[in-house]
Amino acid sequence: MPTSIQVIDRSATLMDAIASSPDPASLKILSAETGLHPSTAFRILGSLIENGLVERDTAGHYYIGRKITQLANSSRRSTDLREEALPIMEKLRDEIGETINLTVREGDEVIYIERATPNRMMRVEQLIGSRAPLHVTAVGKLMLGELGEEFITAYSKRSGLKSYTQYTLSKLQDLKDNIQLSGTQGFAYDNEEAEIGVGCIGVLIYNNKHEVLAGLSISAPRERRKDEWAKTLKEAAREISSRV
Repeated sequence: MPTSIQVIDRSATLMDAIASSPDPASLKILSAETGLHPSTAFRILGSLIENGLVERDTAGHYYIGRKITQLANSSRRSTDLREEALPIMEKLRDEIGETINLTVREGDEVIYIERATPNRMMRVEQLIGSRAPLHVTAVGKLMLGELGEEFITAYSKRSGLKSYTQYTLSKLQDLKDNIQLSGTQGFAYDNEEAEIGVGCIGVLIYNNKHEVLAGLSISAPRERRKDEWAKTLKEAAREISSRV
């Protein structure tokens, strides 16, 4: 019986063969090109179809599934967003002198996908690829607001609104009130809710359909954070939105 690694290797080989074919490929051709027995190829192709990675036309021929295209487009959008945002983030960092973060939502978390850090010893720094629950970040609370009250309530049940500091909004009504205020003013604060001593300001980045693409935030020691940064941050987010 083939191991899991062998199945992955064979799946990749089949998908390479399908992608190399100018037209949907028959099982006979795929079996010949990959060296796999037809029954083995058929079984693996069936699994790939179930997962949306391969599709089969009415003649029984195979072609690359739409999910692959969706994944490729998602990756491209993330790359484009980072490339367009970084120069603006660096300009904002130089103007303010604090760390600038770019985040996207994945499920119940935000993921840090880009940053611009200042050349100073005392600074707040988030690692690219790190994650945080929505309710403890400025950007995350704005994203919750965009998702609506039903989502917020369901999120609170799933997450339990876990506390990370004594300032975390761990009661549902407190979180809702904060989200409503943040939505009205167009920016949100993180007042040491994720980490003691750290204060953030966050705004959202939208596409031309006013759908949320990402979040832009400033992270700084709480005592250095300035309220007037919100206006500058909004302007930067609008510039990124216009570029992407």
